[in-house]
Amino acid sequence: MAEVMYGPMQLLVIGFENPDFHGQIRQVLGSAMEKGVIRLIDLRFVWKDADGNVEGMEATQLDDVERERFGAAVGALIGLGAGGEEGVQAGWEAGTTAAARHTFGMTEENVRKIANIIPNNNAAAIFLIEHIWAKDLKQALRDAHGYLIADGIVTPEALVLAGAALRGAVEAAEAEEQKKPMAAPAR
Repeated sequence: MAEVMYGPMQLLVIGFENPDFHGQIRQVLGSAMEKGVIRLIDLRFVWKDADGNVEGMEATQLDDVERERFGAAVGALIGLGAGGEEGVQAGWEAGTTAAARHTFGMTEENVRKIANIIPNNNAAAIFLIEHIWAKDLKQALRDAHGYLIADGIVTPEALVLAGAALRGAVEAAEAEEQKKPMAAPAR
């Protein structure tokens, strides 16, 4: 079983209220893929019209060989985590089978559940992307014996929330400071 080096993966689930698509998402995503910044591992798109009729689509950049290799690698890692060394082979086989069926863990039942959750005249997209730009960085970190402690995505919305929390903490500290009695001057 040869090691396959992938860049970090990111799963995004995006909701769309009263979607108004004109190809702008496809254009931006396509541009990032053409530049080699990301690779689209899997995209599931589900939309529900005003009458509750559901449609969907799926896309990937992986060919059949890459799909099987990716499925096997992901399955082996899950197997390792679930069952240690003994779980690797079972995970490898399960991942290869799932990849051959083009599911990557997203079954039609999952898509139906998503469709049931979103209101009429809404849509949802589930993206699994590989950050190709970070492959060399990942290898350099490994070579330096680095390990992941935490990760996350900082969005503008998260920064606004952090700023609001900071403002609240400062206001609370200022109010507490104003409650303290003034110290008498030293004699």
